[in-house]
Amino acid sequence: MQERAPDTTRPKIEVDDLTVAYGDSVIQRDLSFTVNERDIFIVMGGSGSGKSSLLRCLVGLLRPARGGVRYGEVNFWDADDEARGGLMRRFGILYQGGALWSSLTLAENVALPLREYTPLSARQIREVVALKLALVGLGGFGEYYPSEISGGMKKRAGLARAMALDPEILFFDEPSSGLDPVSARRLDDLILELRESLGATVVVVTHDLASIFTIGNNSVFLDGEARTMIAAGNPRELRERSPDPRVRSFLTRGEAEEPPAPGAAPGRT
Repeated sequence: MQERAPDTTRPKIEVDDLTVAYGDSVIQRDLSFTVNERDIFIVMGGSGSGKSSLLRCLVGLLRPARGGVRYGEVNFWDADDEARGGLMRRFGILYQGGALWSSLTLAENVALPLREYTPLSARQIREVVALKLALVGLGGFGEYYPSEISGGMKKRAGLARAMALDPEILFFDEPSSGLDPVSARRLDDLILELRESLGATVVVVTHDLASIFTIGNNSVFLDGEARTMIAAGNPRELRERSPDPRVRSFLTRGEAEEPPAPGAAPGRT
């Protein structure tokens, strides 16, 4: 597939002087970075560095202790509830475990946001659901329950639900966690295909090197000890030229050779 270069001139998300905290416990501070339109933006760092907490601030689940998050002209956390809710309906979120309702079929899971937020008829919803499941390679699996499918299929079903409302921005929290190497590689390929076909901006929380180099064109690196960001930019360039040894060590761990170019399908160890 011929991949178009991301538009690096139009900011989609602007994070300004953000502090992430739970009560008096500061997780990350002084975060400032920009996610451009059609980026696949990687939030990376070691375990416990605050990656998922930052994601919660970006999607409206955790109010920052300080600073702002802008989507276009709107300061997300200064907006009223109605405006913030409107912005959130432009998001699609894939949680670590897929977060599917176990008592609902895959089709019913995907239909849920369509019933809640659109005036579509039952027939139209069925058509949209079938399309979204087909896009993630689950055509014909709509009547299956989550307990009847594999972990990789659950992730793809969760992605189909995240895409139900045709979001402008997709957020992924450790999408390859718990997947075998083949399923993880397929999910990476699917993320690239969806960015291309939907024109969406994608934010991915991950520490998986193969995913970082396969799909990421922009990133921020969070350090758990310093409790702040210590690098930002293209992950491959950071791997080669970051002046910070912590960043280079993270991005070269366990590698014996040059990582493949974005869009390739490297092996996982």
